[in-house]
This record gives sequence, C-alpha cells and structure tokens, in this order.
Amino acid sequence: MLRDKSLALKVAKYINERCSRDKYTIMHVCGTHEYTITHFGIRSLIPKVDLRAGPGCPVCVASPVNIDLAVKLSLMDNVLVTTFGDMFKVRGSKFSLMDSKGMGGRVSIVYSIHDAVELARRNPDLEVVHFAIGFETTAPSTAAMILSNPPENFSIIPTHLLIPPAMLHLLNLGEVRIDGFICPGHVSTIIGVKPYLGIACSKRVPMVIAGFEPLDVLIGVAMLIDMINNGECTVKNEYTRAVRFEGNVKALEFMDKVFKVSDAYWRGIGFIPNSGLELRDEFSMFDARVKFDVNVEADYNMPPGCRCGDVLRGLIMPWECPLFAKVCTPENPVGPCMVSFEGSCSIAYKYGGFTFH
Repeated sequence: MLRDKSLALKVAKYINERCSRDKYTIMHVCGTHEYTITHFGIRSLIPKVDLRAGPGCPVCVASPVNIDLAVKLSLMDNVLVTTFGDMFKVRGSKFSLMDSKGMGGRVSIVYSIHDAVELARRNPDLEVVHFAIGFETTAPSTAAMILSNPPENFSIIPTHLLIPPAMLHLLNLGEVRIDGFICPGHVSTIIGVKPYLGIACSKRVPMVIAGFEPLDVLIGVAMLIDMINNGECTVKNEYTRAVRFEGNVKALEFMDKVFKVSDAYWRGIGFIPNSGLELRDEFSMFDARVKFDVNVEADYNMPPGCRCGDVLRGLIMPWECPLFAKVCTPENPVGPCMVSFEGSCSIAYKYGGFTFH
C-alpha cells in the first residue's frame, strides 16, 4: 500500500494543487529518506517543492580526527579496531581504515558493537577498539553494551552525534531558506517528538516526522505544505506506526546513564554546540582516547574541488559538484558523501537519473 502508484499520484496532485508559490524548500536529514526520494523519483512528481538533503549520513560527517585516531591505533601492536562497513573506506586527514589495513593495521568489519565485544572476550591479549558511530539511532546499543560490563580490553572511539542541534544550527546559519523539515524516522523512534518542538516554535519552521516509503514521504510533504500555507509552526507525526511522542524511554535512559552532551565537530559543517555524545566520567575507562592517550592533530580540509560540505548543508545538489561522476565515484570516492550508502552523492550516482516509477 505504501508503494501504491495510484495513491502516490493522488498525493502528488494534492501537493501540486496547494503549492501557491513557485518554490517551497523542504529539507530532510536522513540518508534513507534521500534514498527513497531519489530512487523513486519523487522530486519529478512535485516540481515546485525543492527537496534538499541535509546532514543525514553519520559516516559523511564523522570527525576526521576520530578517523585519524582509529587509523593510528590500528597500526599499534596488540590493538584491533572494529568498524561498520560503510566507515571502512572514509578517509581522515590522509588515510582510511581500509588504507590502514593495507599497511598492516588490524581492522575488522563488524555488524554490531556486540560483535566487537565478543572479539574482545575471545582475544583477552588484544585491545579491541570499536569505532562507535551513528546518530541517536545507534547510540542506545553502544550505551547498553557499556552498561553490560564489557571486558577490560574493550574500548570505543565515541563518535555519536545528535540530529536536532544540527537542524537548529542549519537554521541559524541561514545559508538556505528552509520552509520546513522532514524529521528522520529512525532517529525519531528513539527521541520521539519533543526534541523538535522547541526548534519548530522558536524558529517558526514546521516539521513532520515521516516514514521511509514513497507514500510516507509524499504525505509528509503534503502535511508540510499545508502547515506552511497555514502558518503552523509545530511538529506533526506521520510515522505514527513507529514513533511515539515520548520516544523509546528505555533507550533514552540508557543513553543518559552512559553519555553526556558535548559540542562536536561535523565534517563539512564545523563545530555544532551540544550536538555530540561523550562518555560520562565513570565510564572513561572505555574511552579509547583516554585509555591510549594518543595525540592526533586536527588538520583537515576537504579535498580540492570537493563540495561535500555544500551538499551536507543543502547548498547544492550532488550533481552540481564538479567532481561528481567524473573524478568522484563510489569505486573511487573523493569526498565522504560518495562513500556511504547513505551519502547523498552515492545515492545520486546510483539512482539520480530516475523519474517516478
């Protein structure tokens, strides 16, 4: 039903009939939303709605300093670094974990933090360091594992980031006029509705939490167009089958026990206040940065010609970057947005030519 073509066309017709001006700019901050929008050609259905992708890919915005730290640790004796597959090829200032493995470093791709802890248990003479990355969606599993009394030879590089502060930051930057936000479904299953309310009201920007099927996105856009036209500045939930107002209370409790909020660096965007998660002092023994006391200098610039930062801030579409599909491809990625399957450039490269189907 949520991929029914006739229903999708009816919702698109509803949207187009209610577009009372030439352009509405709606931003989302979710790689899966960008996949749905691009893969199903949703932009071609609603020409007066400019759907912009924001920083919805945690791999794309991961701090190069943390990647450099992971690379340096992987090259040390008796250290094994674990990572998720889409993080493996993302470069820091010079090298990726894939490069490190080619240089003899110990790197293992895992499917979950649980796999990393099991590696530590099976290899007590090896220090296992997990690259703990993701938004609010993956932070609870990291917190739960830290609370489960992992072995002493296990630690993490905390690289978890928070989406609502990034949305507020983009609005404060004012580089792009944002008429409304589609809020990320996965993140919202954890945090619920409340964290968006203050931003929507103070910045007078309506928001809709939407699911990931084509009809979810189209209904979310329709709700936003009506809210924009009516001057409503609140948060509505289209994704009621998965998102509760209060979110996942148990997951939020785990996160609060283990993490404290901190300022964080987002690649391509810069430092965003209160947008990161650090381990609380009582869990510092599991922080690889504390455990190994390795100095890594913050020295990074986007590769020459790469406009991933502009893509992440919604200033341009991927194909407006001069490197896109020429120098920069998924097989030979120059910038981080072409590496991850959630990256806007990678999605545009694979599915960008599609009209609605």
